[in-house]
Amino acid sequence: MADVKYYDVILKPVVTEKSMAGMGDKKYTFLVHPDATKTMIKEAVEKMFEGTKVASVNTMNLDGKTKRRGLKVGKTAKTKKAVVKLTEDSKDIEIFAGL
Repeated sequence: MADVKYYDVILKPVVTEKSMAGMGDKKYTFLVHPDATKTMIKEAVEKMFEGTKVASVNTMNLDGKTKRRGLKVGKTAKTKKAVVKLTEDSKDIEIFAGL
């Protein structure tokens, strides 16, 4: 496995209707590095966003879609999503505050 630092774990936040609805329950969705484990994701969120405490992390691996261009067939890259649930006494994540 590659040497993944905590700042390489979280790639970008996922902004969809379903992920925005989960923010009321302090659930935040991120696109993460495919080699990241749940403990690595927990450490990265707690280090990157001050005052947050992670209660649980759920991950899902998404296979790439099959795409065609004429007779050529290929696949898009695999991705990994993580749904991070914060504890009740932790602060909210600021990047989602204006959305």
